[in-house]
Amino acid sequence: MFDHFLLFIVSIISNVFSAFSGGGAGVIQLPAILLLYEMPFITALASHKVATVALGVGATLKYFKKINFDSKFITLCLILGLPGVVAGASIISTINDSIARIMLGILIIMIALYSFFSKNFGEQSTQVSQSFVHQIILIPFLTLITILNGSLSAGTGLIFTVFLIIFYGMDYKTAIAYTLIIVGFFYNLAGAIALGIFTHINTSIIVPLILGSLLGGYLGAKLSLSKDNKTIKNIYQLVTITVGVSLIL
Repeated sequence: MFDHFLLFIVSIISNVFSAFSGGGAGVIQLPAILLLYEMPFITALASHKVATVALGVGATLKYFKKINFDSKFITLCLILGLPGVVAGASIISTINDSIARIMLGILIIMIALYSFFSKNFGEQSTQVSQSFVHQIILIPFLTLITILNGSLSAGTGLIFTVFLIIFYGMDYKTAIAYTLIIVGFFYNLAGAIALGIFTHINTSIIVPLILGSLLGGYLGAKLSLSKDNKTIKNIYQLVTITVGVSLIL
């Protein structure tokens, strides 16, 4: 019971930060599962994936009241991205997890530095030309992000947030809202189902994980909506650097 309560608290904290910055829950929540319970990595990842769906639900409940989502854009991201998520989940057992996490950590740190040194980056929405060439370029980027999401989970929401800012000119607040519904709910739901086929989900820890993710997601989204994009950008950079270094270590 104490382990379950501790996991519930960790889940709330990690998902508050995740909902506020668009990702990063996995870098706290996933290691906590592995430390508290003896189980294979892929089983812990599958259980974590189920919980992150709850994060998406909790955050989206709050964002739906403030942001008008473009359903056509969400549908496009699902059509292009879901195959990558399933592919990533299917190859997780065949890759070297340590090397993959180091590479992902380096990529996330580079994103944080790019955000830091780019003046006014993501602080307000901008117009980005949606040409045919632009659409062709973004497909491999989105595919890579979704494969990483299906296989490693930790930090991919942070990458997707910057992807939306660069390719679609969104500000941080809007990009994070889209990330939480597309990655947090739909991609993670697909990943959880796919991983559930390849391994079993530890049902004994699902309740504290889901409750913590729902509450943390809602509170994080509420906190994010109360802050300006400059503040959100600063928190995003802090979380991103922390996630990147944690993955490498």
